[in-house]
Amino acid sequence: MARLHGKGKQVICYFSAVNREDWRPDAAAFPRAAIGNPLGGWRGERWLDVRPLDGVLPIMKARIALAAARGCDAVDPDNVDGYRNDTGFPLVYDDQIRFNRALADGAHEAGLAVSLKNDLGQIPDLLSHVDFAVSEECFQYGECEALLPFVAAGKAVFGIEYRLPVARFCRKGRTMNFDFLRKRLKLNAWRKACR
Repeated sequence: MARLHGKGKQVICYFSAVNREDWRPDAAAFPRAAIGNPLGGWRGERWLDVRPLDGVLPIMKARIALAAARGCDAVDPDNVDGYRNDTGFPLVYDDQIRFNRALADGAHEAGLAVSLKNDLGQIPDLLSHVDFAVSEECFQYGECEALLPFVAAGKAVFGIEYRLPVARFCRKGRTMNFDFLRKRLKLNAWRKACR
């Protein structure tokens, strides 16, 4: 990170915010009652019940504090759309909004910027609480227009496509004032940037 900062780059640190990963050092900290259904396609990951903020939120705030201590400039909480998935809990839109706002508040209190990732349905209620958007495969699924409120508000939209060749999304992404790249699903260092 020091090398990136030395080049004038901002560092965005990822973490899973609404799912437990059994290999993480804090995996045992989650209340048993908060651990839900498996996250489809992701071995060792389970959805979390985010309705009682005193259950999962303190663990996520500890992750945010770790990101700040390590020198991250922003955090990218993932899977913040549990209300749209089979979590094993009766999560609804308002439960997710309350949790996502609390995450954003926690990041800001730690001096970090925070993204909204892939939760397109809640953009109207979260746009003023987050600093930028991260999208995975919005061109693949024809969902990119939903991100335009970020651009209109002067906030960045970063994105990743995994399957489409860059010729299918880069020009359009630049026209929309998005900053996109292509990555492989294994998320190694390989990338093809549009800018």
